[in-house]
Order: sequence, then C-alpha cells, then structure tokens
Amino acid sequence: MLYYIALWLEQQFQPPGFGVFKYVTFRSAAAAITALLIGFVVGPRIIRALKRRQMGEQEKRELTGVGNHNLKAGTPTMGGLIVLASLLIPTLLWANIQSAYIILIVLTTAWLGGVGFLDDYLKVVKKYPKGLIGRYKIVGQVAIGLVLGGTIYFFPDWFPGDYAKLHTFSTIPFAKHFNFDWGVLYIPAVIFILTATSNAVNLTDGLDGLAIGTVGIVALTLALIAYFCGNAVFANYLNIMHLRGSDELAVFCAALVGAAMGFVWYNSYPAQVFMGDTGSLALGGAVGGMCILLKKEFLLPILGAVFFAETLSVILQVGYFKYTKKKYGEGRRLFRIAPLHHHFEKLGWHESKIVTRFYIIGIMMAIITMATFKVR
Repeated sequence: MLYYIALWLEQQFQPPGFGVFKYVTFRSAAAAITALLIGFVVGPRIIRALKRRQMGEQEKRELTGVGNHNLKAGTPTMGGLIVLASLLIPTLLWANIQSAYIILIVLTTAWLGGVGFLDDYLKVVKKYPKGLIGRYKIVGQVAIGLVLGGTIYFFPDWFPGDYAKLHTFSTIPFAKHFNFDWGVLYIPAVIFILTATSNAVNLTDGLDGLAIGTVGIVALTLALIAYFCGNAVFANYLNIMHLRGSDELAVFCAALVGAAMGFVWYNSYPAQVFMGDTGSLALGGAVGGMCILLKKEFLLPILGAVFFAETLSVILQVGYFKYTKKKYGEGRRLFRIAPLHHHFEKLGWHESKIVTRFYIIGIMMAIITMATFKVR
C-alpha cells in the first residue's frame, strides 16, 4: 500500500528520496521494523484481552512431572494473533500486493492461521479437549495446498519471467546442473509439504520461545534466498533458478523476522503468552509456502532441521512403540517422551538451555543451507 502511494507521489511530484521505495532492501528493512513495532503496540493489548476472557492454556496431563509445565496452565494462549498482525500488516503496507508471490504467501499464512484459530477457539472457549478434530484440520491444510499447488501448476503465467518453464521444478541441494521435476505429482507434493511443515512447527511449539525463535532464524535465511533468486546477477553467480519478482518475498520474510522478535519479547521464558495453533500452523504454512514458491522444497530438512527432528522423534516413538507392542506384547519407547524437546526436559535440562541450544543448531543449519548454493 505504502509502496504504491510512494510510487504515485514520485511520479506526480518527484520529491527527493522517494525513489528508495522501489528497492526491496529498503522495504524489507522497513517491514521488519514495522512488524517489531506492531508487536510492541498490540502485544500487551491482546495479552490483556486474552486474560480478561480467561483464554488460558489448559493443563496437559501427559506433561505432568515434565519440567515446569504444571505451572503453565492458565497462561494466555492464542497469542498467534499478535504474530499474524505483526506479519500481515507490514507485508500489506510495504510489499507489492499485486505480486502473485505475495498474494499466495499471504493467503496461505492467513488461511492456516484461521484453521489454527478455530482449533484454539474450540479448545479454549468451547472447552473441547481435542479442539478441531484432526481430520478436519487436515482438510483445511489440504485445501490450501490444493489452492497453492493448483495455482502454480495450472496458472504459471500469472508469475513474471520464465516461471512457466520452471513451475514444477525444485532445486536439489549440492547439485549444480540438475533440478528435480515433479511433473504431474507436483500438486500432491505441495499438499504434503505444506501439511507436513505446518504440523512440524506445531509440534515444535512446546517450550517458551522455541518455535517462534527457530522460525525467525529460518525466515531470515529465506529472506536472503528470496533476494538472491529474484536478482538476476546473484542468481547467475550462484547458478540457481532466477525467479523474477520473487525478491518481493524478502519483504514478507523480513516482516516475519520482525514479528518473531516482537513475539519472543512476550514468549521467552517464562512466557506471558503462548501462540497456540493460531500461530504455529500459520508460521509452518509460511515457511513451507516460501520454500514451495522459491523452488527450495528439498532444503526444508536442512533449513528446518529443528522442525524435522521434532517430527521424526514423534514418528519414531509411535512406530517403535507399536512395533514392540506387537512383537513383545509390551510397548517400548526410544525416547523418554516425544517430541524431542520434552525428552531433554525428562533428562533434567532446563527449558531455557534446550531452547538456546536448539537456536544454535538452527543457526548452524541456516549457515549450511546457504553453503549449499556454492558447495556443489
């Protein structure tokens, strides 16, 4: 919105300095700062409103005796509203809202935020123990996957440049002259990736500041990747797909970094508010959607290694338990408890130490992700 106002003012009156609005780097920085300020402004108000309406976290019996989780019951949840406001408003203000990239990533994030909000509302307000039934949540995730994948597959000409020639391809990490073509499997792949990523971030959201901090690290890395992919010079130098116009996604990612920093202010230990599924599903969708739009789906296990490990720990735990129960008549566990962060709590690690160490791992994997563009 401000992008178009600035362009109009420059064309009509040619005021000095307004040409800076054309640059993605300037608008990305502005979006990050705006997101952070919005978080500081709306955060306390939303937290007070959640407390006033007694929208607090319910006690989780499965975590009884694990860390300090028994003390967290009643902490306001649905704080993902803070994240969504801090993310979407700056994006609409500073990004080119006519860009297909921006329209699709905003739609994906808002849609999954709505699915998460419905889940939180049913749990917190209506007191349904399980919230939104799992299959209905999956329906919501599959629906937006169909929209995103279907748009890219059937309407590639909506995107600028040569996107139509690349729309079903994905970059292979460490491979220099080979891109993987999904072909007719592209839409099912998008559905799977989007569903898996949104659920992975949801599983990671179990300790104060863990999910939002790791998402912020991933978002900063994706901002750089989006800028490189959209810049012909950098894309040619790195020998990666040049996706003209994709650098607009750097504005969205920068807003996500600012929103993450703003929310960590309230969500760091001891948390004043939890983001709930409203935030975790939306952020997972944002990360997955970004990788899909930038053709970097195969980077997700590296860049999102924390989310991948958390999900894998649950899959292994459930699979091993069922296997041993069938074979020995008694279920056994690989981990003391899953997801992985709770396993370390069971080992006696304080949650602040776990979160900090997961941040370090996230930063290390982000560096490795960027290295894949040259080490090929």
